Amino acid sequence: MRPFFEARHLGYTYPRGPLAVRDISLPVARASMTAVIGANGSGKSTFIRMLAGLLRPSSGEILLDGVALAKWPARLRAREIAFMPQATSTVFPFRVLDVVLSGRSPHVPQFRLESDADREIAMQALESAGAAHLADRYVSALSGGERQMVTLARALAQEPRLLLLDEPSTSLDLKHRATLMRTLARLREERGLSIIMITHDLQLTGSLFDSIVALCCGEVAAQGRPDEVLRSDLLARIYGEPNVRAQRIGEQTLVWIDA
Repeated sequence: MRPFFEARHLGYTYPRGPLAVRDISLPVARASMTAVIGANGSGKSTFIRMLAGLLRPSSGEILLDGVALAKWPARLRAREIAFMPQATSTVFPFRVLDVVLSGRSPHVPQFRLESDADREIAMQALESAGAAHLADRYVSALSGGERQMVTLARALAQEPRLLLLDEPSTSLDLKHRATLMRTLARLREERGLSIIMITHDLQLTGSLFDSIVALCCGEVAAQGRPDEVLRSDLLARIYGEPNVRAQRIGEQTLVWIDA
C-alpha cells in the first residue's frame, strides 16, 4: 500500500552555506509514530521544516497523497499537515482560546469568522493537550511549558492527518511531558493521526514509537524499529560519545552514559 505521505531522497543546502541534509527518504503510514533523533546540528530541524513545507528541498521530493507537496495550495496543505515548532514567543496579549482558534483558519471560509463549531473544536483541542484550564488566560502570561501545550492545541485544532513536532518536550516538566505523550498516543489510536517528532528523549522512543530515523551530519545513520536503532554501537556513532549504553528491558530501552 502506498504511504499517504512520503519523502524521497531529500537534500537541502542553505544559501551560501553548507549542505545541511543529504538523500533522506521516509515513507509515512497512517496512524504511525516516527521519532527523529541525532546530535545537535545533524539536520533534524531542517529535515522536519522541509516536511512541513516551510523549506523547499534543494533535491528530492515530498509527496502527499501521491502529489508533490509544493503543488498543494498552502490552505489545503494546512488541513493535512500541522507543525509544532521548537519554541514560540508571543509578545501581544492574546487569549489562549483565540490563539488556538487561529488553528482553524484553513477550515474557515475567507472573510468569515469562526463558528460555534470551530470554537468547540478549539476547546476540544485544548482539552486534548491538557490545557483547557488556560482557555481564558493570556498567552504572554504563561510559562514556557504552558505555551508549548497551547501551541500543541493550536496544531490539533487544524485537525491534520500528519503532525510534525520539533522537540516539543524541551520546556515541559515531567507531568506535562507525560500528558503530551499520552495525548499523542491517544490521537494516534482515536483519529489515525500520524506523528513525526524530533526528540532527544531516547527513553520515550523505545516504547512509544514504531520507527526511528537517526541522523548524523545531515544523513541517515540508521533507520528502523526502536530495537534496531537504539543500540550502544549505533548511538555511540550517532552522538560521538563512546560511553553511551543502551539496553532493552521488556518493552523499554534504557539509555545512559557510563562515567
